[in-house]
Amino acid sequence: MASYEFLRKIPLFSALPDEDLASLCQIVRELQLPAGEVLFEEGSMGDMAYIIESGEVEIIKVSQKREILLATRGPGEVFGEIALVFDSPRTATVRARTDTSMIGIGREDLRNLLQISPSAAASMFDIILSRWQNTQNLLRQSEKMAQLGTFTAGIAHELNNPAAAVQRSTEHLNTVLFDSAQTFMRLVRQGLSPEQQTTLEQFVHRAQEQARAMPELDPLARSDREAELEEWLEDRGVDAAWDCASTLVNLEFTDDELNQLAAVYDARQLPVIISWLNNNYTIFNLLAELQQGAQRISAIVKALKSYTYLDQADIVRYNVHEGLENTLLILRHKLKADIKVRRAYDPNLPQIDAHGSELNQVWTNIIDNAADALHNGPDGAAPPGAMITLRTRQEGKWIIVTIEDNGPGIPADVLPRIFDAFYTTKPVGQGTGLGLDISYNIVVRKHQGDIRVKSEPGQTQFEVWLPTELEGE
Repeated sequence: MASYEFLRKIPLFSALPDEDLASLCQIVRELQLPAGEVLFEEGSMGDMAYIIESGEVEIIKVSQKREILLATRGPGEVFGEIALVFDSPRTATVRARTDTSMIGIGREDLRNLLQISPSAAASMFDIILSRWQNTQNLLRQSEKMAQLGTFTAGIAHELNNPAAAVQRSTEHLNTVLFDSAQTFMRLVRQGLSPEQQTTLEQFVHRAQEQARAMPELDPLARSDREAELEEWLEDRGVDAAWDCASTLVNLEFTDDELNQLAAVYDARQLPVIISWLNNNYTIFNLLAELQQGAQRISAIVKALKSYTYLDQADIVRYNVHEGLENTLLILRHKLKADIKVRRAYDPNLPQIDAHGSELNQVWTNIIDNAADALHNGPDGAAPPGAMITLRTRQEGKWIIVTIEDNGPGIPADVLPRIFDAFYTTKPVGQGTGLGLDISYNIVVRKHQGDIRVKSEPGQTQFEVWLPTELEGE
């Protein structure tokens, strides 16, 4: 039998009449939990709440494959009550830190207690409210850290390709510059006439212009032309004729221009001239690649700064389309190649007053959920035709952003709860259940707007309504 004196000291039972407390001592269970053992898992159904007599347990939630310590409970503390009061699955896992002695009270007995004792009900309300707030604060921070991980992965993925291209180009450029220096020394020894130098300058300028864009040729036509030019070059003793032939195709040399080259430069000079053009075209082409890579990196950094609204006021004039595009860039690695994005933007959409970085967090949460819904195959792949559609429009003072996916949809019994804190349909450990709760608070409370959801198999729509101006700001 549980200790009468011990339970009398617990606020939950302190106001019970002696007879009721004595009866309670007869029906509760005494339990022992060895150190390291799990009492119950997150997501399991609960049938008992617990009061610790001695020892200590830890309350744990798994998010993004990592454990978050929400709290520890020691002697005299109650835990496990939320699942019983709200008739919901366990919101966290409980594991013993030390050998722990506990008293367990069943679901019906707890409910009877709360009905007959106003003080017990008040105490339970205080416990639940305090823990709800503490858990929400901790998980909100965890959700931000998880988003930071997604954000970092997206940026790293986007930076990797242009950075790798820049590295490859610089390594290649080092080799080509050395070859070019050798070819230049050979060129100097040719003793070109002023007319020959002028002609060469024209072709080098052409190489600089053409290096910025490849000619549009189908692969078969390119292959045939390269074969013709390679044979022409080999007949004139040009080294690396296959490489130079590709360059001449890119420079779009005609047969007449080749004959002009052969007429201007003698048989000794021509191979050096062709090699010099090949070197210069390659250098200009690599410089163009370096410029493109640097511009891409610069664009990503600009998008990153815009996404986070660094060094800007809390409320800014916000471009909705720019915010959506920056978010898509951040999540491109998540969308992969199997999800298409269709845009139907209102070209006349005005800017709005907004907490910019927080609205970008809303787009991130909704688009990330849509991507997860589409990647629902057994191997995590999206089905053929998977698509996310982004639409914008204006109705009076409202800007409406619609984010739609053609995934399996949200079940009708789940739809009313999707904005509830801690509620998630994702497997245990893959979500905190706060993403949409955070989004709702940002849109409704901070921006005086609304989020509306419609869903059926093959179509899920989130409509975000935002005022063009924030009142009272």
